[in-house]
Parts: sequence; C-alpha cells; structure tokens
Amino acid sequence: MDQYNALWRTNQKIIFDLGNLIDSTYTGSFNTTLTATFSTLPTLRATADQILPISARRSNSNGASAFSVPGDKASVAYRIPQNTERAVVSLSACGQAAEEFWYTNVFSSEINTFEDEVGTLYGYSPFREVQLLIDGQLSGVSWPFPIVFTGGIVPGLWRPIVGIDAFDLREHEIDVTAWLPILCDGASHTFEIRVVGIKDNGHNAAALSDTVGSTWIVTGKIFLFLGPSGSITSGITPKIDTPPPVLEINSALTTNSTGANDTLTYSTSATRTISITSTIKTSNGSTYPASWSQRLTYTSLNILSSQGFTQYTKQFTAGTDLSSSGYQSTYSYPLTVNSTFTAPPDGGIGITATVDRGLDISVYGPSVFPSGVQSFNHTASPAFFALPGHQSQLVPYPSAPLPYLSGARMATTQQGAASYLAARNGSYSFGTTEQGFTFRGVEADGGGVDLELYRRDVEAVNASVVADVEVL
Repeated sequence: MDQYNALWRTNQKIIFDLGNLIDSTYTGSFNTTLTATFSTLPTLRATADQILPISARRSNSNGASAFSVPGDKASVAYRIPQNTERAVVSLSACGQAAEEFWYTNVFSSEINTFEDEVGTLYGYSPFREVQLLIDGQLSGVSWPFPIVFTGGIVPGLWRPIVGIDAFDLREHEIDVTAWLPILCDGASHTFEIRVVGIKDNGHNAAALSDTVGSTWIVTGKIFLFLGPSGSITSGITPKIDTPPPVLEINSALTTNSTGANDTLTYSTSATRTISITSTIKTSNGSTYPASWSQRLTYTSLNILSSQGFTQYTKQFTAGTDLSSSGYQSTYSYPLTVNSTFTAPPDGGIGITATVDRGLDISVYGPSVFPSGVQSFNHTASPAFFALPGHQSQLVPYPSAPLPYLSGARMATTQQGAASYLAARNGSYSFGTTEQGFTFRGVEADGGGVDLELYRRDVEAVNASVVADVEVL
C-alpha cells in the first residue's frame, strides 16, 4: 500500500462499500471486518507526492464515489500543480448487470436472433475498450480483463477458489507525463473515463460505439510526482497519434429443419496502436523526452447454438505498454467458456459449463504499484528509476543470495467444470476447479533471465480443497 503514502500522511476517511441484494431469493447478509496494518519499513522506491481521484467524490455525504457508466459522465477537472514532473493515471473498470458477461455479447444488429426462445440478447459485441481522455483527447486505453465473480457462469466453479482478480480488481496504468506541457499551464483540465464497444450495420461493417449497456463501475487515480516547490514544468506540446482501432467482424446464422433460427456464429478481431510523445523541461533547465505507447490485439469467436441455449466463447487479448520513464508492461489473457442452459420438465433451470482461462502479466520499471519483488531486493527497489529512465539504487544493504530484480512476472491459469440446478426445493451446484499460480522475478542485468520466487497449485472438488502444493 505504499503507493498511497501521500494519503497516509494525513487523516483520511475510509468508506467500505460492498453492495448486497437481499430479497426473497437472496437472503444472505455480510459480516465483514476490514483490517489495515501499517509498518515503518524504509522507503525503497519513489511514490507519488499527490494523488487525485477520478471519481464522483461523494465522501462528504458518506457515499460510494465510483462512477456508473453509461449513466454517469465519468469526468473530473483539476488544476494540476505546475511543478509536476511525472504523472500516471490508473484505471479501474468492471462490467456489471447487462455488462457482466460482456465477452459473450452479440452484435447489436443481432440481439433479436433468438427473441422467442431466450429473449433479447445483450449487444455492442464481445469487445470492450476503456478509454482515458484528457481535455477530450484520447491519452490511453485498457482492454479489460474478463472478471468472473463468485456466482458467475456456474457458482460451483468458485467454491472455494474464486475467479482471477475477482477479489482484487487490477488497475491499468497509463503514463501521462507527455501531457505535462499542457497540464502544467495553470488552467483547469478534464480527465474522463469512457467505456465503448462496437456498433455494426448488420453487414459486417464495424466502428467503435459511443456507449455500451448498463453498467460499468469505473474510477481512476492521478498519481503526481512533484519537483521543487514554486518551479514550473514546461515543454513541447505533445504529438498525439491515436488512430481508431482496426476492427473486423463476421457473423453467420443457420436455421434448423423447421426454418427457425438455430445457430449464430460471430467473430471479432481488433488491433490498436497509440503513441504520444513530447519534450519536458523541468525547473533546473534540463530537458528529456517523454512518451507513452501501446500496442494491443484481440480476437474472439462465439457460437450460440441450440436456439441460444448453448454458447461457446474463445477470446484472447494481448498488449504491451511502454513509457519513457522505464515502465513497461506486457500482458495476455486467454478465455474459453462452453455453457449450456436447460429447463427441466418439473421447472427450474439447469446450467453446465467448462472454463479455461488465464492471466500472464509482466511489469518492469517504475510502476506506481508495487510489483511484488521489492521484498526480494536488498539493495534497491526495482520500481525506482530516475525520470529519464535510468535505474538508480538507494541506501545500500548487505548483499543477498538473490540477484537484483528489476521486474516481475505473474502467470495464473484456471480450468474447471461445474453444474447448477435451481429447483422448487432449492438450488445446488457442484464442480471441480484447478488453479496454477507462479510469480517470478527478472534480473536487472540478466538478459531477461527470470527466477521463480513462488508457486502454488490448488484443486477444489465440490467446495472442498483436495490438493494444495505451495513452493516458496
């Protein structure tokens, strides 16, 4: 939690918001304890001097401050301190309700394909993009990881293993240092978060939509690293190269022997590149280049068969983010889901599904969030770099057997199969899920050689852990 050092220095209000639904069907209540533990370890990396929220800012009324889009306009305006020398924005975005399973959605022109059998389908395609705009101009994006909550797809998949990131939503970092020649002019500037999908014309032509279904819960933070008090950062206005993504979509519909719609097959692919560059001039007269670039790819295949009661989803997202500060992140997340809904003759509903998914992410350089390898380094923090991107060691410590680690790689996979039945006398869910998790550190001067620091493999069957191997 040292990324929030700027907040811990003064008294703060903490609002713990965990929404719950209680009605005749869902009768459980939460009994929750929130514990915070503070320590006085030496500061081994640079942390932000000031943190500004991109939120609805309802804390004065003790309310939750997350935006709900598309209902809310997720925008704030600030006068950024003119002595800011580095700025990073983190984005948190998660689909809910009609957008909880956004990765299975159909093209909007086809939402009525199985109207008589399963009702209206959710639209805007299975593609989503979370955008950060500064003064209305695109400054970076996040192609979201598909969160599956503890009741998602089939509840029996997640007893007691929970879906990847379900309890700890990962925030995506976007370095906006290249915007400082504009942001440090003393005027007010807007920061806005948008979520978009794909709009289509029914003939395989696609473009980004202006909105999506309801709802996405989004927030953000602006991490500011300041120079000397009274100084003013200036520079060259950024060059912004953010062409629209290249989108390709295809769909085909087949009918059964009676002529009724039976199988809808639809595919989506997207690629995007972003480049923002400028030159920063600091208070001491030094200048250095500032840049932010992203390269992302996405593919998705969905097959809705049996008149909409069976769905197969295979999706893959990958990206690389690079900042002139020395920060780099590479990530990929594959997802395969196969699910079938049934309606037993005696009433109720049945669901069977298999899931195969993963998350592989590597982080190097000065992330605003701890990478996890700090505890293994005894000479300096892997997340502290000088502004031009040169690695700088801090207070020396005794040598350790491990080499200096400049980055971290986390890889985890989940495979499971489960069934669910909701009948008149209650609901039941059974399943098996396996998860593998590895955490690795990368040597600073090891030519990309990485070292395994932690590994764990867990298997759960029908809500009980039957295997658990942990290596540290």
